[in-house]
Amino acid sequence: MNRYPLWKYAILLVALIVGTIYTLPNFFGEAPAVQVSSAKATLKVDAALVPRVQQAIQAAGIEADFVQLDGTSVRARFQTTDTQLKAKDAIDKALNPDAADPSYIVALNLLSRSPQWLTSLHALPMYLGLDLRGGVHFLMQVDMKAALTKRAEALTGDIRTLLRDKNLRHAGITRDGNNVDIRFRDRDTLNAARALLAEQLPDLTWTDSPDGADFKLAGVLKPEAMRKTQETAVKQNITTLHNRVNELGVAEPVIQQQGADRVVVQLPGVQDTAKAKDIIGRTATLEVRMVEDSAEATAAAAGSGPVPFGTERYVERGGSPLILKRQVILTGENLVDAQPGFDSQTQEPTVNLTLDAKGARIFRDVTRESVGKRMAILLFEKGKGEVVTAPVIRSEIGGGRVQISGRMTTVEANDTALLLRSGSLAAPMEIIEERTIGPSLGAENIAKGFNSVLYGFTAIAVFMCAYYLLFGVFSTLALAFNVLLLIALLSMLQATLTLPGIAAIALALGMAIDANVLINERVREELRGGASPQTAISAGYERAWATILDSNVTTLIAGLALLAFGSGPVRGFAIVHCLGILTSMFSAVMFSRGLVNLWYGRQKKLKSVSIGQVWKPAPEVGGEPSTKA
Repeated sequence: MNRYPLWKYAILLVALIVGTIYTLPNFFGEAPAVQVSSAKATLKVDAALVPRVQQAIQAAGIEADFVQLDGTSVRARFQTTDTQLKAKDAIDKALNPDAADPSYIVALNLLSRSPQWLTSLHALPMYLGLDLRGGVHFLMQVDMKAALTKRAEALTGDIRTLLRDKNLRHAGITRDGNNVDIRFRDRDTLNAARALLAEQLPDLTWTDSPDGADFKLAGVLKPEAMRKTQETAVKQNITTLHNRVNELGVAEPVIQQQGADRVVVQLPGVQDTAKAKDIIGRTATLEVRMVEDSAEATAAAAGSGPVPFGTERYVERGGSPLILKRQVILTGENLVDAQPGFDSQTQEPTVNLTLDAKGARIFRDVTRESVGKRMAILLFEKGKGEVVTAPVIRSEIGGGRVQISGRMTTVEANDTALLLRSGSLAAPMEIIEERTIGPSLGAENIAKGFNSVLYGFTAIAVFMCAYYLLFGVFSTLALAFNVLLLIALLSMLQATLTLPGIAAIALALGMAIDANVLINERVREELRGGASPQTAISAGYERAWATILDSNVTTLIAGLALLAFGSGPVRGFAIVHCLGILTSMFSAVMFSRGLVNLWYGRQKKLKSVSIGQVWKPAPEVGGEPSTKA
């Protein structure tokens, strides 16, 4: 009756082992470390950088716990802060010989002290939020009106070019907000223009109407086109912010959309607000120039001659020098979009660029005159430019659609498109909220949060053991198992723990023990009704399950509503809250019954159970009921 099959105990054992392994990293604390990331948009950090960092550390006579590639950065962990500072100087000197133009950002950081065997199992500690670690928080507003205006301006230029190419004369093109109005002298020209524009510019809805002696064709951005423009602007800004935040050396920045037009930027561990604002608000520009292919330029690129007059020396992505003409053909303002793709004939990875009307016209003229020559696309940040790509012009390119191909992998095509697309912000952003939290306050918050959970657990354990005796011990062990599973899940999901998250853990303790109270009281009720101990245990668990399920499901619905409609701290609370409900149902019912079955299930002639005082009604004497223990 009260015996589990072996497979259930196997599930509980596996859950206990996995929970212990993935909870452990949170108790080792953090060690000083050095993080190396790219300082240039065109320079990628890969596994080849790891031996260079190791050599720099060994040359300085410093011993590191480990040096490894982690995402887009290389991290080295040390035992003391003194060693960390020495290693930072050694790595910086080795990787950045020119301090005025650093290729890598070498930043101080903190890493978990977890042993390597735990890290190899991807057992990592939870991230700590701003309120626990300190740092800066920005809430930024994206100017959606400016994004739509920019899109409308680009479409206005495209309309002029299309009408001019087809020799359709108009009486003027004006832009009114996001709408474009075109006036014509006669109806036939209007009809021809409408057919052309409807085919070439599907993002606009066209309507015509009389305008005095003339005819007016009005183009309005479709709702889906407006929504796509706004979504693209926010996503592009988020991508750009990610690229810029890398320079701060922040290990786990939080950059996410909040609502339709806001972006939250949280930088744990960063205390220099001025520097953070400077980097986040930084502008980057794109330029297109022709490559100088004269003999003097070739000699200059090889380092055997001076740079010719009217040219400049830049470095290509592979590290080879390139001599470019000073004349700027196009800028990033002429670039509407950049997406990765594949050549329809060769199936090679490509980067597909979309230019506005002005850029398309200039590009067509330049490519017509420069077939067989190379054209370089540069990305400028902080006044320093780097060549993103320098393709060969194969033929005249018109229509504003440019395809870059040749010796690129799919990953490189994606990276190049991302660089070109996110070189600058798609729409202006304004910081509307700013907060700074010091590390000392974060440490105090951690201590208070940990103590609140510890004291709450201790108080619950004392009460349960005193009131329910051995069943109280089982309930306490189930509660500890619940906390273990919850922390393990948060660590596996790499969730960011904040103060509201700690509050949710404390709430999960109360909810989890509530299920055990229901079970224990139901067992007592069965015993008061005269059931045998084994029958009372079985019936208590089975009949309490419906009540536990109902109460937890209704609470889970409220938690899911917070998760769906909340943001920021509310969403963090909801995630821990929902996970705590799921783990509490598993631990309070399955784990606690497993313990009871282990203890009492093997006893065939069980006469009593240790569940505290069970009050039974006594027989009526003289018409008055009485009770006895």
